[in-house]
Amino acid sequence: MQGTRLITKKTDADFDKMKVAGRCVAAMHQTVREIAEPGVTTLELDSAAREVLAEYECRSSFLGYGGPTNPFPGVLCTSPNSVIVHGIPGEYRLREG
Repeated sequence: MQGTRLITKKTDADFDKMKVAGRCVAAMHQTVREIAEPGVTTLELDSAAREVLAEYECRSSFLGYGGPTNPFPGVLCTSPNSVIVHGIPGEYRLREG
């Protein structure tokens, strides 16, 4: 039937993976929040997030997105509010505000 979506039954192992992923995301948010202050670069935020991903043996859905010809280089999409979304982590330093 066209337009029908099937629901895949999750196993205990699937739920365990989802729990780890949730803990990883929470830890990444906490880590980045703790170091996000004026003067810190978006690349430093990305590096801190990479460490958390490694600790939890998780991967970023952003890293490599776009395929081999134009892969996204960061594990975070970072940009100030005044800039377009999905910014590439780099030397931009956070400012107050």
